[in-house]
Amino acid sequence: MTRYYTREKRRLVELTEPDPGCWVHLAPPFAPDELDEFARRFDFDPAFLTDSLDLDERARYERDGDVRFVLINTPVKNMNAAAENEAYFITVPIGVLLTIEHVVTISAFETPVLEKFLENNVRDFNPADEKRFVLQLLEQNVYHFLSCLKTLNLRRNRIEKELMNSSRNAELRQLLSIEKSLVYFVNSLSANELLKMKMKRTDFLHINGDEDLVDLFEDIIIDNSQALSMANVYTNILNGTMDAYSSIISNNLNQVIHRLTIITVVLMVPTLISSFLGMNIPNGIPEHPWAFYATIVAAAAITGGLYWVMKKRKML
Repeated sequence: MTRYYTREKRRLVELTEPDPGCWVHLAPPFAPDELDEFARRFDFDPAFLTDSLDLDERARYERDGDVRFVLINTPVKNMNAAAENEAYFITVPIGVLLTIEHVVTISAFETPVLEKFLENNVRDFNPADEKRFVLQLLEQNVYHFLSCLKTLNLRRNRIEKELMNSSRNAELRQLLSIEKSLVYFVNSLSANELLKMKMKRTDFLHINGDEDLVDLFEDIIIDNSQALSMANVYTNILNGTMDAYSSIISNNLNQVIHRLTIITVVLMVPTLISSFLGMNIPNGIPEHPWAFYATIVAAAAITGGLYWVMKKRKML
């Protein structure tokens, strides 16, 4: 599906045909041969479009004549998160093509970052200003990463509180899903940061003559570094938390086995005595009038003594 947008009187207006300076957005579902026809129409390599739909593509930029291509990774909610041990968030690519007259964006998913532009919720957004448009897209992408990281951290805190009261596999599986999401975030933020550093060093957007845009780009790089640091910190905390709870669960299990072993040893004494006296062997004891009570007292005394020795040696 191909849509064209322009900005008129602070409102985003959809066009039926592309005008110079408009924003061209390609969103799923895609008709057969739609991408090839679009690439031929605007005269650029169709690989730019197909690469933007590949979930395994890393962030990068390319130049083909007058066409510049930027690919960044953005977080989206995982539609398969309900499945066991699946990540809550995954990262998907967004392709941005800068032609002579248009800015083209494409993604295989409906991403919150592009939706924010489509809903006209970005301040001073103007598709005709392609340089600022790309920087604003990078900026909103970093903000979305930060928002998702805070969501994951809040969820981690909630699960940890639940684990304080019960050590169940369900909470540990949820922590594993959060860990997978953070792995996606760390890899994507690292690739995005490297991309931005290269774009700044090579002046890919031709903004070195505009001080405001240069400052904006530097702020975006700083925010991306902050998001990457947060993702690494949350990952380390989560790894430590999972290791700690795994040790706690293992220790609790060891304590249960230890107590059961002590109980078995203590109860073995009266069982052994009663079993020995209950054998069909003449020993003269059963004929004694106080034999039954004496046996109970002896078993209790030996059991109590064994318990005291274990308590004294801190075996209990």
